[in-house]
Amino acid sequence: MTASPLREGGLVVVVDYQGGNLASASRALAEAAARTGIDAEIVVSGDPATVERADRIVLPGQGAFADCAKGLAGAGGLRAAIERATDAGKPFLGICVGMQLMAERGLEYGETPGFGWIRGDIAPMEAPGLRLPQMGWNALDFTPGAHPLTDGLEPGDHGYFVHSYALTGFDPDELVATTDYGGAVPALVARGNRAGTQFHVEKSQRVGLRILANFLHWSPAA
Repeated sequence: MTASPLREGGLVVVVDYQGGNLASASRALAEAAARTGIDAEIVVSGDPATVERADRIVLPGQGAFADCAKGLAGAGGLRAAIERATDAGKPFLGICVGMQLMAERGLEYGETPGFGWIRGDIAPMEAPGLRLPQMGWNALDFTPGAHPLTDGLEPGDHGYFVHSYALTGFDPDELVATTDYGGAVPALVARGNRAGTQFHVEKSQRVGLRILANFLHWSPAA
């Protein structure tokens, strides 16, 4: 399938599957678009046809991997619509558990399949001597210029994290940024037109708005 030419911004759908911080995500996207002069229509929708029609897709998530995966699978063809749209090259951004769902499987409350877009499992974090969940502001470590989503940021900029499970067994080529919490923890991943942040971009103030603006500009090869 050949993807249609991408419009900057365009129709951005925040996927509603009763599993994400929808209002905060949509507000942050609108603010990022306004601050950078991007023409974007941002809607919250659980309608599969609207998701397929979108120019860009954002999948928020909070809570347990298994619960979010179950909610998405039970939402009347929504998961299949996301897969078809992203297979066609539409840019995708997963946030927190939305990013975790990109992995092969989650190991929280049993074994639950993910989308399988990136390699690895979502497993309990190992952070000896540190409080779990990891909650609060943590610095990002990345190579400047390595990926368009980090344009305008500097290593050491902070994102806001809330999680106790993290991506393990990952492909280093799919890792864009990490944070240090008892060791390197995947913070931003990407493969082709699909990307995700373990931290909450919608709560990460300047850094989050910059990433969201970059996403609205982003025209990746599928």
